[in-house]
Amino acid sequence: MRIRPDEVSAVIREQMKQFGAEAEMTGVGRVLQVGDGVARVYGLRDAMMGEMIEFPGGVYGLAHNLEEDNVGCILLGADTDIKEGDLVKTTGRIMQVPVGEAMLGRVVSALGEPVDGRGSPAVRDWRPIETRAPNVVERQPVNEPLQTGLKVIDSMTPIGRGQRELIYGDRQTGKTAIAVDTIINQKGQNCYCIYVAIGQKLSTVARVAHVLEQHGAMDYTTIVVASANDPAPQQYVAPYAGCSMGEYFREKGQHALVVYDDLTKHAQAYRQISLLLRRPPGREAFPGDIFYLHAHLLERAAKLSDVRGGGSLTALPVIETQEGDYSDYITTNVISITDGQIYLESDLFFSGFRPAMNVGISVSRVGGKAQVSAMKQVAGMLRLDLAYYQELQAFAQFATELDQATRAQLARGERMMELLKQPQYRPMPVAEQVIVLYAGTHGYVDELEVEEVSGFAARLVAFVRERHPRMLQAIRESGELSEEVEKELQEALKDCCARHRSEAAPLREEGDSE
Repeated sequence: MRIRPDEVSAVIREQMKQFGAEAEMTGVGRVLQVGDGVARVYGLRDAMMGEMIEFPGGVYGLAHNLEEDNVGCILLGADTDIKEGDLVKTTGRIMQVPVGEAMLGRVVSALGEPVDGRGSPAVRDWRPIETRAPNVVERQPVNEPLQTGLKVIDSMTPIGRGQRELIYGDRQTGKTAIAVDTIINQKGQNCYCIYVAIGQKLSTVARVAHVLEQHGAMDYTTIVVASANDPAPQQYVAPYAGCSMGEYFREKGQHALVVYDDLTKHAQAYRQISLLLRRPPGREAFPGDIFYLHAHLLERAAKLSDVRGGGSLTALPVIETQEGDYSDYITTNVISITDGQIYLESDLFFSGFRPAMNVGISVSRVGGKAQVSAMKQVAGMLRLDLAYYQELQAFAQFATELDQATRAQLARGERMMELLKQPQYRPMPVAEQVIVLYAGTHGYVDELEVEEVSGFAARLVAFVRERHPRMLQAIRESGELSEEVEKELQEALKDCCARHRSEAAPLREEGDSE
């Protein structure tokens, strides 16, 4: 075959015209020091705060300290294979986690990797863990209720979609139980849930997952785990990852609920990282930006304006106190950030009143705006009445003689406290809550013995479900207690009270004879 020089030169000239060299800039540095989940790197002059840094062995880190001569990185994986002198590279991007419907029903790590043994989810979308919170123009006031299914909360400290309500109290007082009950109650409410477990035992997380599975709640729930066994950097990024998963639904005009359980361990993990990076310690050895850490996270919870789609992200942060001390640094910080708080008291818990919410200290700064009209009607004065009852109860311990009005107030308060008790993992629809509370606030349980109140409440709910389903439907659909519905409710209460008295009388006589 004869080679023609003119054809060869023409092909070369054509290839040269199409050739384009695009320079790819990558920052490169060397590891100076590594250990305890952090590394110091020299040479990354162009590294950005929060940028992902690639280490040998496929381990990534986050640039956290930008100093004059080195960069302090927190490692998101094992540091056993990283040593002094290793080459590291910048990536030009910040950390992202998988989001979307494919994550529902899954248990994942703080990095979005599955830990439930069911393989990788078919994820199409990713979101950065650090995003800007919606500004004031992009929000709208919180006025749509998010029902927890718990009488004591929905009646006196109502939570709205887009709100941030703190749950705090000592260890083993039912904080996680309230969060789990709230998640279970979102079934059929068009609300997606993310439960973020920070620094907890894996057995505790497995129990929560099992309970949610039993009640069919995992269909709309994602569990993000950064257990006590995981390194501090993963515990630090876990709530931000969970928040981004919730924001995905909010930006689509849907509703989401995220539970941070708990932010005390999150703050402790951040303190550990900061001290290892030689950041100046402040009060209780926490770094100076610990307030910003939680404010930046919780400010991302919002109810978006109708122009932005009207979606919402509700946050339920959990804080663990020590010996009932709610004036410590982290607790007071988060109280000042949130829109209300639910305080669970050990004395109430061990006395059998569960959920053990202290009525006097607990508050919702959104108030009745996030409450249906029917609940406002029946529970309007409930908080003041119970606070007055608790004062009278303390006074009655030292008084020898009490007038009739005081005794009646004490009797009513004692029965209302019994009426507000609720078993774990059994949330109650708001229409049934209204009926039970109406019975208590209007004196239908005043003649009952205290130990009969809970049984009467269960009987009342079953009776109304069977005989008056339309009344429940009317309250549920309208959210109001109209005159017609109230009259029907009064007739139902009279009928139920008469039945209860007729059935309870022989039992009382039998008990008296014994």
